[in-house]
Amino acid sequence: MKAIRYDRYGPTDVLRLVEVGMPEAGDEDVLVRVRAASVNPYDSHFMHGTPYILRAGAGLLRPRHGGLGADLAGYVEAVGRNVTTFAKGDEVFGVLNPPGTLAEYVALRQDAVLAAKPAILTFEQAAAVPLAAFTALQAVRDKGSTRPGQNVLVNGAGGGVGTFAVQIAKALGAEVTGVCSTGKTELVASIGADYIIDYTRQDFTRAGQRYDVLVDTVGNRTLGECRRSLTPEGILVGIGGPDKGKWLGPLIRPLTMMALSPVVSQTMTFFIAQPNGDDLAVLRELLETGQVSPVIDRAYKLSEVPQAISYLEQGHASGKVVISI
Repeated sequence: MKAIRYDRYGPTDVLRLVEVGMPEAGDEDVLVRVRAASVNPYDSHFMHGTPYILRAGAGLLRPRHGGLGADLAGYVEAVGRNVTTFAKGDEVFGVLNPPGTLAEYVALRQDAVLAAKPAILTFEQAAAVPLAAFTALQAVRDKGSTRPGQNVLVNGAGGGVGTFAVQIAKALGAEVTGVCSTGKTELVASIGADYIIDYTRQDFTRAGQRYDVLVDTVGNRTLGECRRSLTPEGILVGIGGPDKGKWLGPLIRPLTMMALSPVVSQTMTFFIAQPNGDDLAVLRELLETGQVSPVIDRAYKLSEVPQAISYLEQGHASGKVVISI
């Protein structure tokens, strides 16, 4: 089968489309024919091996696993003899850990973060969901404790996580303001934002409006500026951050948030999403009921993964970048 592999850290030219052996499906495993995957900043960090602290788990001098891609959608090709949750032919979507979904086939345990694909979604749409939507759901619902009637601001509302965060906050009954560039204002309005701030024309931190929850997927404003936009007991949920240095990179911002949060009235929290079956079920229901719809910017072929990641790294994608396999 064909798969994207890399055996050293570096830019996109370390990625190769190669022939590898089919994964073996054990008694408890599900073999999935991958029809679509997506790329995330997660993949870029693993490809570059930065920040260096990441290498403690990924491989100190070279990649330990050599595969990229966590999101997947496809159909079950075969099941192990002890598998009762899925059957051959089932259409599924979910997350693979360690990464490796940029391939024609993957094997997962039947208790992995995997579920029936919503029938209303294409494989590409389903593959756009998992990591970004898990992040948005856990940021808005769990870390932000969003409740009906609250004012929520999403900084980076037109991006992969941001488009899900806007829709999930609306589904939870919040009034949502989306911050994005001029070219994404119509998109952000179309997914339900009540108010839109074009950051090229207005600085949301100086607009005078205060929010109960600020979901920051960009990290392009100082913590002081973000706090100025919050109510006295508001919550800042940090997801993205500027890449400052190769050792800690974007982790510098969350470490600063953790240090400051105990001494200010507002809550500042940063987290890394934890995919799990319960939340995948929640997302599946939101998708099936039309409360949340994935936004796809571009689709690439498996052979075009380097171009897809290069495009993602530019930071201008509207929604998700997917890979058709």
